[in-house]
Amino acid sequence: MKLKTKKAAAKRFKFSATGKVKFTRAGRRHLLSKKSNSKMLGMRSANYMCDGDAKHVRKCMPNG
Repeated sequence: MKLKTKKAAAKRFKFSATGKVKFTRAGRRHLLSKKSNSKMLGMRSANYMCDGDAKHVRKCMPNG
């Protein structure tokens, strides 16, 4: 049987070249004026999932 990708996961996560799961932080869409510059700076950088959570994402995205 063919393995299908969960589209919700495909829209939220990407894989790096080394196989880590990359994602973007929530909270950068609206109501930005009340958020501090340091908070916005922290949300800008690339974020990688810990191994336990990444295992679930890999199950949802069998084809990468």
